[in-house]
Amino acid sequence: MKNKFRLKIIHIGFDIGLLMKTVFASLEVISGTALIFLNPEKMSRLIILISKEELSEDPKDIIMNYLISFSRVFSINMQYFTMIYLLSHGIIKLSVIFLLWKKKLWAYPLSILVFAGFIGYQLYRYTKSRSIMLFLLTILDIMMIILTILEYKRIKNENIEKE
Repeated sequence: MKNKFRLKIIHIGFDIGLLMKTVFASLEVISGTALIFLNPEKMSRLIILISKEELSEDPKDIIMNYLISFSRVFSINMQYFTMIYLLSHGIIKLSVIFLLWKKKLWAYPLSILVFAGFIGYQLYRYTKSRSIMLFLLTILDIMMIILTILEYKRIKNENIEKE
């Protein structure tokens, strides 16, 4: 009984992880698509428009000041890199997640490889940027790999028991 409860918790954790990854991957695809149309000049104008009122109320607003300084360094190269990165990352993740939702047995090892690849790249980028967001995404990916391994074992055991 205790083991069934543990397996149910793992399954629920896996489903929640997939849902979170689906949301993040969808946001990546949406953001990457938006970058197709949002060149550095448009980005600057948009940030000025968004931050103008906020900074008049609080000139020390950390987020708005960060956005303004970001808009100063946002280049065409950064736009293309970010657009390609977000679109490819999001589409690959959504494809793998779709296969996991469909419970395709071969997709579990594939997803582990894909998430491990993302972890490697995220850690590389983290060494350059020290971005807390990259660090948190990496932790989420590590947790997802662990849950995927456990879910894969659970499904394989269920299939063996059915035979």
